[in-house]
Amino acid sequence: MDIIVQKFGGSSVKDESARLKALKHVKSAVQQGNKVIVVVSAFRSHETPYANDALLNLVHAEQTNLTNRELDMLMSVGETISATVFTELALEQGLKAMTLTGHDAGIITNDEFQNAKILKVDPQPIQSAFQTADVVVVTGFQGATKDGRITTIGRGGSDVSAAILGAALNATRVDIFTDVDGIMTADPRLVTHARCLKTISYEELANMAVNGARVIHPRAVEIAKQANLTMRIRATYQQPTELGTLVTNHAASVKHYRSVTGIAHQTDLTQFSVSTDKVSSAEIFQLLATHQLSIDFINISNHQVVFNLVNGDAPLAENVFKKSEITYQVVSDCAKVAVVGAGISGTPGITARIVTTLAANHIHILQSTDSYTTIWILVKQTDLKTALNVLHDEFLGAYQQAKV
Repeated sequence: MDIIVQKFGGSSVKDESARLKALKHVKSAVQQGNKVIVVVSAFRSHETPYANDALLNLVHAEQTNLTNRELDMLMSVGETISATVFTELALEQGLKAMTLTGHDAGIITNDEFQNAKILKVDPQPIQSAFQTADVVVVTGFQGATKDGRITTIGRGGSDVSAAILGAALNATRVDIFTDVDGIMTADPRLVTHARCLKTISYEELANMAVNGARVIHPRAVEIAKQANLTMRIRATYQQPTELGTLVTNHAASVKHYRSVTGIAHQTDLTQFSVSTDKVSSAEIFQLLATHQLSIDFINISNHQVVFNLVNGDAPLAENVFKKSEITYQVVSDCAKVAVVGAGISGTPGITARIVTTLAANHIHILQSTDSYTTIWILVKQTDLKTALNVLHDEFLGAYQQAKV
């Protein structure tokens, strides 16, 4: 039997109207002869008491006295409600459907509550369910330890649930349904000419996701890549015949040459430049690690270490350096721009075009680094929108939508 996995995020199941749109895709897949695993997130709506934020507020949110184990018991409720409500609607629509929790579906995790790691998936429970059902609705974002304690697998966990179930059940395809048409060349809220990509490679999508494109969790892409699992990023509101963005290996997905595939970004960063005249780079990194400060975008030179922290962690880092009498400078409210493309490697002049384009628009580059598929630059957040638009026009403005 052919199995399709369809994941619907919180906005795709937030109310009955949204759920009915999602069910059109489920029914279409069943009518084509497939068995369907539906993975759902909790409702995403300020008006429902069952959304995850609303559940957290019941126990005083960040001021809660609950342990992470107890918080996982609470946070799993949102997905459980969502899955059972979706199943009820599917049954009303004439589908043979049933609900499984992450634990019921064979997802076994470690005991790192609130951010559990999936250890294995037993495919047998879902295979057995398909003996009588065409649709199995599984709670996203959750699993259980070997001894049956409920766990959640962190933000974006429903994407990971969908990918790992697809790999374990040898699914034909995993469809990630969102509220956008597919993977965009840039954030359409900021970039005027952003448009939907028809194809993208696993590696390019993972780089876009880890650098701020929030359509899919990077771990889900890695799982799909390792399993060579075809994935599509689609819009729930589109018709089932509209397939969004195909994610697969680069050779199959890109039938024309392009150096740059997309531009992603992250905001609310603080740049630190820390002198190594009195302390070594290793001592600086150890000091940060001791205080559980996660740094990014690292440049090391003879006399200083440059790195970034999210704005919220900057005050702690400053206090640490002051107490240790380490000389440092900060630039607050920065943004990181990532120019991503499998064609960057071996293509001369990409960096020159980035620098020239930004200089022509009076945008100062605070920091830069690169890999063979991505070039990162740091700018002031006030320059972000302009930087994104001029770089998008430089590298992607010439493509027609049909070719991208």
